[in-house]
Amino acid sequence: MSNSTRGHFASLPKDQAEGAVATFATTHWSVVMQTRQENSPAGAAALETLCHTYWYPLYAYCRRQGHTPSDSEDLTQQFFAVFLAKNSFAVATPGRGRFRNFLLASFKNFLANDHQRSQTVKRGGGLAFVSRDELEPELSYQKEPSSGFTPEKLYDQAWAFRLLDRAMSSLRSDYTASGKSDVFEALQIFLTGEETEITYKEIGAKLQMSESAIKMAVSRLRQRYGQLLRQEIAHTVADEAGVEDELRHLIGAMMSR
Repeated sequence: MSNSTRGHFASLPKDQAEGAVATFATTHWSVVMQTRQENSPAGAAALETLCHTYWYPLYAYCRRQGHTPSDSEDLTQQFFAVFLAKNSFAVATPGRGRFRNFLLASFKNFLANDHQRSQTVKRGGGLAFVSRDELEPELSYQKEPSSGFTPEKLYDQAWAFRLLDRAMSSLRSDYTASGKSDVFEALQIFLTGEETEITYKEIGAKLQMSESAIKMAVSRLRQRYGQLLRQEIAHTVADEAGVEDELRHLIGAMMSR
């Protein structure tokens, strides 16, 4: 998780919910919930995508529980190997709602079951579920608060930062695809919540745009960012009504940092 995401919630538009979650029925956790009793390939694929995405929050939880870096990698890898192999999503119910909660509850059960862990080959039975070289989880963990955070609280914050990073990456891709990568690079500072002395006028001069055009571009950037963030959240909740509740929860987790 990058330091540039630390203040993103601070500048998130609060009125962008309408139209932000299109075709909700096809989001990842919704597909899992709809197909949980059918041993569906679509449901399994959707679940695997979610697991790939949210590997690090479980690693952070494990580290905060006191496990070493290598043991935390092993346990997280082992958990996902078992979780997917046993078709664990079949027991998901609408009452469990949020994938964030369901995943952590499943992980806690796994950690409490010494026999289950001992029967799993180290490093997830040879499953390269996540490229550790690419993820570098311990480097990310060393940037976490050193004290004052329970494993559950750290898990929620790591989850929130992962959402922010994914939304920002999608936003960057949008602008790059439309040939506006220079606009994104110049304006992304206004999404981070960090203080900056640079003015719209100065940015406009660099981009050969008027000050009013820069103001409009920043507004559009924030609007699109809010939409993309809610779309990322939609992938992890069971219905559209849960998006705003989950957003509020994650804002609370972030603001306590």
